[in-house]
Amino acid sequence: MPRRKPSPAMRRTITPEASRYRLKVRRSHIHRWGVFAGEAIPAGRKVIEYTGELVPYSRILKAHKRHWKSSLHTAVYLARLNMRWVINGAVGGNGAELINHCCDPNLAYRREGRHVLVFSRRKIKKGEELTVDYRFHPDAEQIPCHCGSAGCRGTINCRRKRKRR
Repeated sequence: MPRRKPSPAMRRTITPEASRYRLKVRRSHIHRWGVFAGEAIPAGRKVIEYTGELVPYSRILKAHKRHWKSSLHTAVYLARLNMRWVINGAVGGNGAELINHCCDPNLAYRREGRHVLVFSRRKIKKGEELTVDYRFHPDAEQIPCHCGSAGCRGTINCRRKRKRR
């Protein structure tokens, strides 16, 4: 059986053809490694596509429950495509899976068909870390946030919406 090529996340690189902008992987103050702009990026531009193996969401849930205790500190590179599918960036990813969470992000996900595209929300300066709001479900285990933004929620999980009276 042929060995799988390690993902860019494991090599801490960005696949060069994945973005029209120069992106670099460096140590991050937010979490381990992060992706940084190697040049200025204008607002409203596609920066990179989140790529990887397309996996049924139900399979991820089963694996997560089975390995939760042992994989608590293991990096997970998943982007939810819809209610049925997840993209596993650890297999076939291009480095977009290394983009860290921030409560005040400079990037946003846009889902188009079976693609998750990552667009700039505002102008990004050369050397600035690229971030996106992960918005984990409010009922999922609370994961502390270390983004350091002025509006930090203190958790990667999104807040529960209040019901109107």
